Amino acid sequence: MQRKAKYAQLAHACMTYPIIDNHTHNLLKASQRSTFPFEGLTTEAAGPAQVDTVHTVAHMRASRQLARLYTCPSDWDSVKRARDAMDYDDLCRRCFDGMNIQALLLDEGLGGIDEYCERAPWHEKLTTGGVAKIIIRVEVVAQEILKIIAKAEFPQESLADLFFTRLELELKAYGARPDIVGFKSVACYRTGLDVLPEPSSDQVIHEAVLGFVNTFNESGSLRIAHKEFNDTIVRLTLRIAAECDKPVQFHTGLGDNDIRLTKANPALMQPLIEAFPDTKIVLLHSSYPFTEEAGYLTAVYKNVYLDYGEIFPMVSGDGQRSAVRRMLDLCPTNKILFSTDGHWWPETYYLGVLQGRQAMLDVLSDYIDRDELSEDEAVQIVERAFFHNANKLYDLNLQPVLAAPST
Repeated sequence: MQRKAKYAQLAHACMTYPIIDNHTHNLLKASQRSTFPFEGLTTEAAGPAQVDTVHTVAHMRASRQLARLYTCPSDWDSVKRARDAMDYDDLCRRCFDGMNIQALLLDEGLGGIDEYCERAPWHEKLTTGGVAKIIIRVEVVAQEILKIIAKAEFPQESLADLFFTRLELELKAYGARPDIVGFKSVACYRTGLDVLPEPSSDQVIHEAVLGFVNTFNESGSLRIAHKEFNDTIVRLTLRIAAECDKPVQFHTGLGDNDIRLTKANPALMQPLIEAFPDTKIVLLHSSYPFTEEAGYLTAVYKNVYLDYGEIFPMVSGDGQRSAVRRMLDLCPTNKILFSTDGHWWPETYYLGVLQGRQAMLDVLSDYIDRDELSEDEAVQIVERAFFHNANKLYDLNLQPVLAAPST
């Protein structure tokens, strides 16, 4: 409260400036609101490890903040009972009201979206600008093409050519659609961020495609996790993205135990970044805990941007402030993008924005205290990070819907 009084202009910007949430996922349908354990709100852990989540500082903080939102006791069971008692539309509205999220950019590639979630247009009503655009997850597109090929009776020797011809056509078609503003790769989850910039041999790719087709026909399941094949998909995506002038987001850093942490460091992408200088690359999730490496890449490569999301509310308040500071150590402030990584539950959006705004206020206030920034400069950083950088990068052509100054 003292900082708000001391730096009123900065506080107003941090707490009210409209947000373009540049990386999010779909919310559950009302009928599916209890499909996943609510403890996933503050962790990427699953299975037995998820039960320990309630003992993290990040979780305890989230529970207290939601208790204030729902006017209930701050213990976790009370919070869950309070949300369960609410009408679902009212729950969503309460979580979004006052957050001033003007636009959502939705990656609809999470497993379960088709069965459990609302699609992008449904989310428009929750934003102040009525805007919900789509990010295409390329591995999901590739997976569906492989299934189609597997079900058809094509000659085995032509499968790889068929696959990549179809993939290129689909990606170009997506790139031409105005409701699709970018692509995303989860190579980090599948084979790691050390994507090779050089082409793989035709024989290796042919054998990979044949293996995927045979596996699908035998088991009915398919997961694309072949190093050379995945790398080829990424390189094709980067080329097409440059042609249609749309960014490519990469999952980096923080994720579930399907990730090999040593392969999640964006520093591994340096050869790839150099090989595609005309493609705009977005490093997602603060690259946490590799935020310093991500900041370095944004500083020395014109085509690299850093999203600082998912750490809200997955990381403690101190951890969030530390990550924001490390981001600002090197990252040009015209290349910082904010996101909530909201998914499944509306509370992920609420906590993401609430904590993200507070972290920015705390960190930038410290810079002003030390006379390293003026208040005007700090306000400009906020406005760029929350809105203008994403508006320009994704070519959204939006005007910020401003909140009136508090009196």
